[in-house]
Amino acid sequence: QAQLVESGGGLVQPGESLRLSCTASGFNLAVYTIGWFRQVPGGEREAVSCLSSSDGNIYYADSVKGRFTISRDNSKDTVHLQMDGLEVEDTAVYYCAVDLWVFAHACTPRSLQTTRWGPGTQVTVSS
Repeated sequence: QAQLVESGGGLVQPGESLRLSCTASGFNLAVYTIGWFRQVPGGEREAVSCLSSSDGNIYYADSVKGRFTISRDNSKDTVHLQMDGLEVEDTAVYYCAVDLWVFAHACTPRSLQTTRWGPGTQVTVSS
């Protein structure tokens, strides 16, 4: 069965780092656009960073530019999100997703029928 599973979340202090990982099973991650989204209670799910499968487009939300780095390891069907300089405002549940529209200025799910999501991992930044 095709699925995504995130890992690497946790509780850290402001200024510290975390590395999130998302591993795919049951399908070939290499052919898909991939990305990370986050959501706080009562808020909408927002795109954090996305990476295309072929044309090199990378998206970062303005709030994370210069602090977060997305990467993929197609040999392991895994995508990572390196998060440095974490801020209290980064606290959220982080989700990975595949099959997205990715542009330098935007990232959105391609469709309700084809976009797949992981169950999410909690990131809490607190002093």
